[in-house]
Order: sequence, then C-alpha cells, then structure tokens
Amino acid sequence: MTATHSPRFDLIAFDWDGTLFDSTAIITRCIQSAVVDLGGARPSDEAASYVIGMGLLQALAHAAPDIPSTQHAALGERYRHHYFLHQNDISLFRGVLPMLAALKERRHWLAVATGKSRRGLNEALQTVELKGVFDGSRTADETAGKPHPLMLQELMAEFGVPPERTLMIGDTTHDLQMARNAGCASVGVSYGAHSHHGFDAFAPLAIAHSVPELHQWLMDNA
Repeated sequence: MTATHSPRFDLIAFDWDGTLFDSTAIITRCIQSAVVDLGGARPSDEAASYVIGMGLLQALAHAAPDIPSTQHAALGERYRHHYFLHQNDISLFRGVLPMLAALKERRHWLAVATGKSRRGLNEALQTVELKGVFDGSRTADETAGKPHPLMLQELMAEFGVPPERTLMIGDTTHDLQMARNAGCASVGVSYGAHSHHGFDAFAPLAIAHSVPELHQWLMDNA
C-alpha cells in the first residue's frame, strides 16, 4: 500500500461510531433502552441505527417521536447511563490503527467529526493507541449536529485547508450530506449504521465495504 503520487487531500476527517469504532450495535441498543425507560415505544433496530451520527438529543428526539420534548433531557441521561455501562464493549475496527498510521506517515492531517459528545470523544481518545493520532476534532455538542457543515467548516479553518483539499469519511448519509453541504468530497463505508444503498444521492467518491478496502482506496486515491 504505497502511494506513488502527491496527496489529493490535505485534511481527512473521519466520523467515529460505525466508521472507526465498532459501536453501532451498542449505540442502537442504548437508544432503544433509553426510550423504553421513559415509557416510549421501543424503536426498531433500523429506526435507532438511522439516527447515529446526529447530535444526541436530536437523534433521540427523532428515534422517540412519542416522548415529549420536556423529557428529552431525561432521555439523554438514560442513554448516557446505558452507554457508559457498555462503553468498554466497544473497540476499533480491525485494521483502523495501521490505516491511520499510514496516513500520518504520508503527512495528511487527520481529524474526527462526530455526533458524539466532547466528553465521550475525549474518553475514547485517552487510550494509549490513539494518543497523538488525530490533529483535530469537533463534536456535535460544541458545534452543530450533522448534516450541518459547521464541524467541517471549523476544521478546515483550523488547518487552513480549502474544501477541495478536504475528504470526509463516514458510515451514514448524515456524514455524506454534511460533506456535500461543506463543499467537500466524501467516501462512504458500508459496514456501519446505514445501508450503502442510500449513499449514491450524495455522490461519494467511493464506497468501502471493509477497513482494508478503505485503507487501499486512500493509499491509491487520497
């Protein structure tokens, strides 16, 4: 996996859950449990996984339309309760660390643009293997939830990189729509929360069906 040409993108931004971290099933179950805790109808797996990538309260409100807005804060607390019980069940997809190391060696700036909270992301980034890997990050609770482009706009401003030199990689249509809204290119991955059949509407440069496939595409095309 050796690059034979100059990099096309200076900044590569990754979504977190379902793209780098294998967390989709855990998040889906935590959303479902939180809704049931508040007396709502249990969302289907499809409905609960669809909202992954949005800001937390936005996602929960979408997944639980029968829960009144006055209870959304409590719904968020129940989600966090379930998530923190299971956060150690979550791990990086196999092949993520070598892929990130190869991109760092090629001198791309690497960033995270996620619907997670700043607290949740910081806890994940404290692990030894991830220290120093990412040059920047933005979360929904400090900017705006996807598909609003603010996360990417702030990252591009931080590094002085124009949209045409920025690539967003994610597992949901929210990620790809955010990239389009920011004027950036995107790559979708099919192994996360959303079916890749909905990706074509956002014209990603590629759809990767595994981390090794994504790694190879980035080495050849990014």
